[in-house]
Amino acid sequence: MRVLAVDDEPRALEDLGRVLAGCACVEAVVLAAGGAEALRRLASERFDAVFFDVRMPGLDGLELGGILDRFVDPPALIFVSAFEDGAVGAFENGLRPVDYLMKPVSRARVQRALARVGEARERGASDAAVPRPGGEDEIIPIENQHGGATRLVARSSVLFLKAEGDYVRIHTDAGRFLVRASLAELEARWEPYGFVRVHRSYLANLRRATEIRPELGGGAAVIFADGFEVPVARRHVAELRRLLRG
Repeated sequence: MRVLAVDDEPRALEDLGRVLAGCACVEAVVLAAGGAEALRRLASERFDAVFFDVRMPGLDGLELGGILDRFVDPPALIFVSAFEDGAVGAFENGLRPVDYLMKPVSRARVQRALARVGEARERGASDAAVPRPGGEDEIIPIENQHGGATRLVARSSVLFLKAEGDYVRIHTDAGRFLVRASLAELEARWEPYGFVRVHRSYLANLRRATEIRPELGGGAAVIFADGFEVPVARRHVAELRRLLRG
């Protein structure tokens, strides 16, 4: 599995990263020196689990955990703290960590936490084909390709996605955002939530569409309330009509 370790203390972060890297089930470990850096990493990479310190300056562990808990596909959360009462705030805030570790962490304790992550993934595997209900609280982290900040966007605000080389342009109510990804990858992940491939370069959110307009030549266009139009290739028209009929 891929794991992100987060701590503002360099020595503690190095120790945790070394222990994680020595576990057989861990494919890759990425280190982040704080909540803001962790959020930037999570915007561009997928992780199975995040080990993070509860008390950090700026974006602390509880705040970071609250953001991750609202992700469309959240990683498993494992809190790490030097304080015995560190877990209290997590549960008071409704967070659902898989485990809670005390510093200094031991290899045996980290391996037990990773085993719990694996068990949680196995329990959730049977539900993988059943998407969580769409809603305003489902958040997509989008890394700013130029400024380094991370924008948190509700997936329900996304109108459509357009392939642009090695990137995808995400069009939302709040603006347009460029992410490094393939349209095929996003299609596989977002299809259960109403996003449909209508053209080799476009995915459209049918839940936000207001009209399907026929075009000359056998194609069509998906119309959105704000005036945006997305082309529907002729070979996708029949499948689109089937989906709309339910």
